[in-house]
Amino acid sequence: MINVSGLTKSYGKNRGINDISFTIPEGEIVGFLGPNGAGKTTTMNIITGYLNADIGNVEIAGIDMLKNPIEAKKHIGYLPEQPPLYHTMTVEAYLDFVYELKGINAPSQEKHISDICEMIGLTDVYKRVIGHLSKGYKQRVGLAQALIGDPDVLILDEPTVGLDPRQIVEIRNVIKDMGKKRTIILSTHILPEVSAICERVLVITNGVIVADDKPENLAGTAVGTRAMMVRVAGPNDSVLELLEKIEGVKSANSLGEKEPDSCDFLIESNKGIDIRKHLFKTLSEADYPMLMLRPQSDSLEDIFLKLTKEES
Repeated sequence: MINVSGLTKSYGKNRGINDISFTIPEGEIVGFLGPNGAGKTTTMNIITGYLNADIGNVEIAGIDMLKNPIEAKKHIGYLPEQPPLYHTMTVEAYLDFVYELKGINAPSQEKHISDICEMIGLTDVYKRVIGHLSKGYKQRVGLAQALIGDPDVLILDEPTVGLDPRQIVEIRNVIKDMGKKRTIILSTHILPEVSAICERVLVITNGVIVADDKPENLAGTAVGTRAMMVRVAGPNDSVLELLEKIEGVKSANSLGEKEPDSCDFLIESNKGIDIRKHLFKTLSEADYPMLMLRPQSDSLEDIFLKLTKEES
């Protein structure tokens, strides 16, 4: 659905982004992380057609953004960090205005907007002036304008910034619902938000992508290994000897007995290797039941700091 290839953009002598490439398939919610000045906004502005890259290209639903920007943009809904709202207008008047501005050709304008308001939770404030709404409702109005035209792709820049905890949960749930039928890029500084919403994470720093993986796999990207805790029913020394011989295991250490007749072990595998199938098969053949298997990783905050610090 989104294909970004070799994007490079400079501002004078300063390079904003450098040779950025990634592909996002249909229906995936991707978190876009990075410190301030890392190149997130530049990348999103190029994807949405607001900026042109010096080098590289963007395709949306197979349409080249540079060669056919009008058709490509029809597939995109964009919510900037500051929603583009007119505070003196009612929600109804503003969404009608956006509908006409986008040149939508839906069978019924009233039904199209009504369906969006019901999904976003704006029905109760539909006739109210935007300037009189709470921050949470203003953010919902911003999401509603992004959805007009039923785009395939949503680009959301800090959609929950400035909201209280209850509003954050509400907006997260709305984004999850929207992601059932759409491809979403979610830029955020709130790392728990990534774990709660996103299926995949892109980390950018100094204009370069330094990680691209599922949130639960980022620990291996950051430290070069994947660690897991396993509890096995069997003699400590014999189990440890077996674990050390499994293909892909970098190290295995005993953590001692935690339950009667069983021990815990901390296993680190080499980068990019999933040892779970080999682990299960080896222990099963030796008749040592596996009682627990749990990934061991830093928090997403720690991983983010490692990735961005190392690249800096």
